[in-house]
Amino acid sequence: MASSALSGTHHRLLLPCFLRRLPRPRSRSCSRLRLAACHADTLLSSSGAQGPPSPAACSSASSAGGFSDWLLTNGLPPGKVAILERPVPCSRGGKDRPLHFVAAGQDLEAGDVAFEVPMSLVVTLERVLGDESVAELLTTNKLSELACLALYLMYEKKQGRDSLWYPYIKELDRQRGRGQLAVESPLLWIESELDYLNGSPMRDEVVVRDEGIRREYNELDTLWFMAGSLFKQYPFDVPTEAFPFEIFKQAFVAVQSCVVHLQKVSLARRFALVPLGPPLLTYKSNCKAMLTAVDGSVRLLVDRPYKAGEPIIVWVWASTKLQVASQLWFC
Repeated sequence: MASSALSGTHHRLLLPCFLRRLPRPRSRSCSRLRLAACHADTLLSSSGAQGPPSPAACSSASSAGGFSDWLLTNGLPPGKVAILERPVPCSRGGKDRPLHFVAAGQDLEAGDVAFEVPMSLVVTLERVLGDESVAELLTTNKLSELACLALYLMYEKKQGRDSLWYPYIKELDRQRGRGQLAVESPLLWIESELDYLNGSPMRDEVVVRDEGIRREYNELDTLWFMAGSLFKQYPFDVPTEAFPFEIFKQAFVAVQSCVVHLQKVSLARRFALVPLGPPLLTYKSNCKAMLTAVDGSVRLLVDRPYKAGEPIIVWVWASTKLQVASQLWFC
């Protein structure tokens, strides 16, 4: 949600597309579900038996194809998945593009490796800061990994096509941090919308998280000055001057929607942005499949059989109903 104080060219240059706030949905009484057009299937793997996509899903040849081509060109081994798209219910007069999701590109059995993303295509603090000791220092003093990753994506977004990550950021742009539930984070709701949460502990959770994001924003300049790699690459863009708080908050929420917490890795690799990971994957708390770091890559082994075209499901931790809601809304 961009600040009302921003306007004109300045606004358009600074606001990354994937961070823009969604238009509010119309009431059900005056809208109908709209279905998106389907295109030919685009698989990341050219080998193995390929079944037809499920009737409720189709692939986007232009967008998904460009993204998968970028992955393969930059070292992604051919896998067993496809990037498909599904229509978004209540699509606000067709203004929302369909959601992309990772689906089985062929029939899979439990234990199969669905895909394996090399670390060269994974965004971590090690890559952002270029120094593991600096990464550990920053993340133990006021700044979280999410804030560092959000700032990096905002800077890279400003580079446009010159950025290595342009196709990945473009895909995040398309997803807009919605996740597979196609729901905007409550952190981006306006006050009148938050009134729907009155009486719920989620309302207090929103307030606490918003205050935390603001504290991290106030420390961004410290990150910029301490991290030599950022200073050299963006010498004239002091964070709080280049990005107003509302834009940073939207970047932070977008990172929350797709960050992966890797196990048994160094602190500088603990939080990662993984192409083919969230928000393209579907969460379930009773699923045992999760992204793991193995031998210089991030791998996904499925825990159940899939038919071609079915969405790939991964684990999300939650032990209470509040944590379930928090995980699905805020991450």
